[in-house]
Amino acid sequence: MKKLFVLLLLGSCTAQYAQAVRKYSNEFMNIGVDAAALGMSSAVVASTNDVNSVYWNPAGLTHLEDHQISLMHANYFANIAQYDYIGYASPIDDRSAWGISMIRFGVDDIMDTTELIDNQGNIDYNRISLFSTADYGFTFSYARKLPVEGFQYGVNAKVIRRIIGKFANSWGFGFDFGLQFEKNDWKFGLMLRDITTTYNVWNIDEEEYKKISNAIPGENNELPESTEITLPKAQLGVSRKIEFHNDYSLLVATNLNMRFEQTNDIISSKVVSIDPAVGFEFGYTDLVFLRAGAGNFQNVTQLDNSEKINFQPNIGLGFKYKGIQVDYALTDLGNQSTALYSNIFSLKVDLGIFR
Repeated sequence: MKKLFVLLLLGSCTAQYAQAVRKYSNEFMNIGVDAAALGMSSAVVASTNDVNSVYWNPAGLTHLEDHQISLMHANYFANIAQYDYIGYASPIDDRSAWGISMIRFGVDDIMDTTELIDNQGNIDYNRISLFSTADYGFTFSYARKLPVEGFQYGVNAKVIRRIIGKFANSWGFGFDFGLQFEKNDWKFGLMLRDITTTYNVWNIDEEEYKKISNAIPGENNELPESTEITLPKAQLGVSRKIEFHNDYSLLVATNLNMRFEQTNDIISSKVVSIDPAVGFEFGYTDLVFLRAGAGNFQNVTQLDNSEKINFQPNIGLGFKYKGIQVDYALTDLGNQSTALYSNIFSLKVDLGIFR
């Protein structure tokens, strides 16, 4: 399975060079961070208000009262791929804040068999080497409250680094813009990702490429294009938190995730495709949290050419005590979608507890 996954991964990476503008460029940056948010199917653009706002909506950083750090780890594709995240954020003053984060999505210890057979046609297993393919996303965030009460905005500057062993690597740059508004216990959020398009430039090792260019006759004979553009995306969110007798709370949130192209999303046109998501968080004394959500609604064509709506249900659980919060999420509960379920853990720490 690992060999098959790696072949598909390398094939898709090679295909990415075929055109400059692609539907699914830098998709690892769309997976999401924080088990608390993923347990709610990522419907947190309006409600995010902690260190993880560096990813979901940088405008939420203005709610920070102290320094915070967040960590997350997840396994994908039967533990073949590793997904890791670390974020840090801090208030600057009572009206502004900043943050920084790093995401890594990678497959390690892949066998390179391009030199398995020597010039005499003999198989020599000592000629097998190992390499890794990894994607890195570095985000630098700034947020500030606007003079209009209830409004705040945030900006992300992103640096993308992608490495495919010794065969190819790239650098990319882009920007996000976020906005939040609060009124009468209602919160609204807007997140514009890759608003200037994110531009990746690839550097291909021609010598290494020649070793694999004829692996399949008639395929990969020409060097792929060296540029790649990630198109903009938008997320619109609404949330409200309801308190019950000061002990219980219920957060209800929804997102509309939009791509400006035609996809398999439940609402799709040539201009825009929309994938809705809804999430719930039930809390007790700000100590224990139970979460659930559904998202990734897709029109999937069946074998008989009929269409079926698939979606991804998630659940989660969280504990918070004296500034330390541990969260868990199980995604794709019940196998309703074509995605694989994953167990996700995250940790968030308010560094003020150490002072």
